[in-house]
This record gives sequence, structure tokens and C-alpha cells, in this order.
Amino acid sequence: MASVLNKSYLDRPKLKGSPEKKITHDMEESYEKRPLYTSVMACLGFYFLIFIGLINHIVFTPKVTTEKNRKGYPPLYNKFDSIYLRYVYRRVKDCFNRVVCGVPGAKIDIMDRVTHDSCWSFELLDTKSTFLNLGSYNYLGFAQNEGPCADDTKDIIKKYGWAVNSSRQELGTNNLHLELEQLIAAFLGVDDAIVFGMGFATNSLNLPSIINSECLVLSDACNHASIILGIRLSGATSVVYKHNDVIHLEQLIRQNIVSGQPKTQKPWEKIFIVTEGIFSMEGSITNLPDIIAIKKKYKVYLYVDEAHSIGALGPNGRGIFDYYNCCPKDVDILMGTFSKSFGSAGGYIAGSKDLIDYLRVNSHASCYATSMAPPVAQVIITSMSMIMGRKYGEEGRKRIIQLASNVKYFRRKLKALGCVVYGNDNSPVIPMLVYMISKVGATVREFNKFNIATVGVGFPATPLLEGRIRFCMSAALTKEQLDEVLVATEKIINKLGLRYSKKPIFNEEILYENPY
Repeated sequence: MASVLNKSYLDRPKLKGSPEKKITHDMEESYEKRPLYTSVMACLGFYFLIFIGLINHIVFTPKVTTEKNRKGYPPLYNKFDSIYLRYVYRRVKDCFNRVVCGVPGAKIDIMDRVTHDSCWSFELLDTKSTFLNLGSYNYLGFAQNEGPCADDTKDIIKKYGWAVNSSRQELGTNNLHLELEQLIAAFLGVDDAIVFGMGFATNSLNLPSIINSECLVLSDACNHASIILGIRLSGATSVVYKHNDVIHLEQLIRQNIVSGQPKTQKPWEKIFIVTEGIFSMEGSITNLPDIIAIKKKYKVYLYVDEAHSIGALGPNGRGIFDYYNCCPKDVDILMGTFSKSFGSAGGYIAGSKDLIDYLRVNSHASCYATSMAPPVAQVIITSMSMIMGRKYGEEGRKRIIQLASNVKYFRRKLKALGCVVYGNDNSPVIPMLVYMISKVGATVREFNKFNIATVGVGFPATPLLEGRIRFCMSAALTKEQLDEVLVATEKIINKLGLRYSKKPIFNEEILYENPY
């Protein structure tokens, strides 16, 4: 879907009967309106939990560390925040804060535990349980302790050891880092790349290297915490645009170009658009072609975080650009991580040779952080080479097709069950709305009874009234395993009343097929 902005979105005539209608993707993204009754009950449930938490806090002594002997000092911690975390958020989180004792593949081993004080603390048992894993970002199934990645890594450990205890700028660079950076540049089709040992730090420590206090950043409302932290550390002025709304984005750019910097009214030194490929809580895919068109029209910079889209989107696994068939050089700064599709850890920045040379010298993540461990780098090299078809024949291609087939099949089946499912039909992040924060924990516990590992997400990671269960799809999962999860899901939504969708349910057979 390539669109050219010959005219401003704001200047386009409104569509008859739909004055607020957005320009949308070629694939439908589902954001079904929340029923009024559900909104009311979700609000009442949240405030009821807060009220009970306050009563508990007053009547009973919390079984947590408290401040003592601090006469004359103001409280070190916010009292209300503590009450929320102890009595509301903790009650949701306790159900999946489990000790993992196995590889996060299609199945995962979790230590059994028991509580004697109503979930304030847990005692680990000597036994473990095996769960179907729908909670890990193992999109292409490379998180394995056997196979090509594991075999290649064993040899590298013998040669380079387990870690490099230095930063890249001192004694922390070896041949694997250089090989990986060249491979990333070739994979993405750009001039150069630089790798870092931690994905979160790739955003939070590199954004301040290229953005300063005289810059303006247009940030998507659903951007990740690492992006938000990086913008704050840079001191730049941040303006949030509505999620994936290119009309609002262009409107804000035009307004801020006219008004300039708030205090001095001087022109902005630089203007950046910062967005993600796939949004990890919404399951939506960024409207990249139109954002690129806006970028070119107003001569602003574009920074795209592909943490969840690289490897997981497109017929060749090259991410958001492969999905839309865009040119990667139309984006100034490409960022991604290796902890999802590549079954490893760390992150990268890719782009022009000048950009990467600048970051090698000026990035805090390059100058001060410990460099990527050799085994970690080798897993990425092997998995990326497989995706590119340079090693092990068609194995990488098969995984890309398997993931895409799983995503389409599982999303359609969930919708056929009457669930409200957010995001794009091709996104491996699949949020199923349960709305009420009390139902988040209850749903995860019900899945646990079927030995299915899922992730429950509530406020503040999501809007207050949009608690959800997040399924993370993987190429390691088979159709039979997905059907097992769907059978359990139908029982759970019937038991807990999670059939919120008002869309008509069609009973025709949903096929499991290759979308490419």
C-alpha cells in the first residue's frame, strides 16, 4: 500500500458520513468499541479493589519492608503508589511471576510453588510443570538448546569464552561483533550497523546521542518505555500523536513548524518522528508508507523501532519494510532487538555509514556498556543467516511461513469465538481483551489449569479499562497445539464471560494455510 501525499491529509475532503475516518492499512486492524456496561463494571471493579486495598493497609500491617526511624524525613515512597502495587497490581501479577527452568520454546518448564500467606510470598517446590508457551517473544522458534544455533554456539564458546568484560570502545570488540554488524547491514539493505548488548539500552542510551534539547520529537502514543526514557534523557520536547494516526501526526508537525520552540520561538534544530514496527501491547502495525511520505514532505527525521517486527513480518522476514515493500533507506534510523525473532539478546542501530560512525564514538551504550557476549552474538549470526537462506537451505523460510500461518489461523479462530482481538491480522502479538483488571488474573490462572502459559496485562501497561491477555505467536507451535489452546480458550471465555465482541460470528471452516 504505497500512498503519495500530493496534498496534505488535512486538506483532503472529508468522507461523506465519516468525518473522522482515518486512512487505514491494507489489512484491517480491529479496535472494537467497548460496551458501556463493560466500561461501568470495569471502573467499579477497579475502584472496589483500591478501596479494599486501603482498608487492608489501615487494618493490617503489610508483609513488606516499611520505613522506620526516619523522623523528620518525608516518605521515600509514594503511599498511594505502594497501595496500588501491593493490593491491586500484585494480585494480577502474582499469577504469572513464575520461575522458568527450561528453554522458552513451544513448551516451557515452570517450577511449582505454594503460598501460605495469601500470595504475599511463595515457597518453591522440588517439582516442575510443563506448559504450552504462548507468553514468549520466540517468534521464529530459535530459542532452542539444540539444533544449528546451539551447535554453532558451542564451538564459539570454546574459542572466545562466555563473555567480554569490557565496552566496545576499549577491549570489547571481537571478530563476531564485526561479522554480525556486516550481516545486519546486508540483511536490512543499508550501509552499516552497530550492535549493543541490551535492547532496552539501545533505545534509551542512543536516542540522547542524536537528539538534544532544541529538538522536537513526535512520538506515537503507544511507544515502548525504552523510547520514552530515551526521549526524556535527551531533554527534547516531546509531543505525543494519537496511535497510528497519520492525520494527527501531520497536524502536529505543521503546528510546531509554525510555532517553533516554546520559550524562544526559534525554529527547531531537528524534528523526529519516532514509531515502532509492531506495537507490543496493541498488536498493531505502523502505517509506514504514509509516515515516510510525511517525513519526505516536511524534511523531518524518522526513527523506527523494529523490536517486534524484524524477522516476524514480511515474506523474507525483513520486517516492516519487507511487509510494505518499502525502501529501508527511506528511514533515517533503524532500531531493532535480537531477543524476539532471533532467540538471543541485545539490539542494533542501522542506517547510513555517517550515522553509525558517529554512534561508535558518541553513544553511551557503545562507550560504557559491556559489549555483547560471544555466544549471544553467534546465536544471532546463525539464526539471521538461516532467515536469509545463507545456511541450512530453506529452514529459515519454513519458519517464516509457519509463523505467518499460525498468526492468521489463531487470530481468526479467536474472533470466531466471540473475543475482542486487537491489532493487525498479520501481527504475531495477539491481545484478547478482558477489560476488567480482576479478570486479567483470573483468566491467566484458568489457563494455568490447562497448562497453558499466557501473559496478563493491566494498568499502567494498558489503558485503565482495557486489561487483556496477550498471546505471543511462535513458529515453534504446531496447528494441533494451537487447537488445544483454542479448546481451552472457549471453555475459559464461557466460564468467565469474556465473549465481548458484537460482531457477527460466522461458522464457516477456518483454514490453516500459507499466507504467502
